[in-house]
Amino acid sequence: MLSSEIEIDIRFSETDAMGVVWHGNYLKFFEDGREHFGKTFGLEYLTIFDSGYFTPIVKSEIDHKAPVYYGQVIKVITRYIASKSAKIMFEYEVVNITTNELCATGKTMQVFLDRESRTLELLTPEFYRQWKETHNQ
Repeated sequence: MLSSEIEIDIRFSETDAMGVVWHGNYLKFFEDGREHFGKTFGLEYLTIFDSGYFTPIVKSEIDHKAPVYYGQVIKVITRYIASKSAKIMFEYEVVNITTNELCATGKTMQVFLDRESRTLELLTPEFYRQWKETHNQ
């Protein structure tokens, strides 16, 4: 299974009035994880865009397990989930490095939209098929 890890320092602006990371920021952390995964494995947003596609998220899930506070450091583990369909799926773990606690888990699903027509691509785009073959997915 392909995976990548990125560490993130929690900034004050990411917390609520209680000093806890606001729940909506976990989707941002997932995005940071996807972006790092793309850089690591050659599936960057600009590669997708230059191949003629957008990849909007059509489904996301988050299970919150433990709080994270301002000044702590997290690790986002992003794992690629192989699929035969024309979609990109990932699962995530957010680990608080400061406390060594699992803080959240989640999943996202993205589909391919043709960049020009903005229509859903039902068949796996050629560049993505080649990427999957290169990475034995």
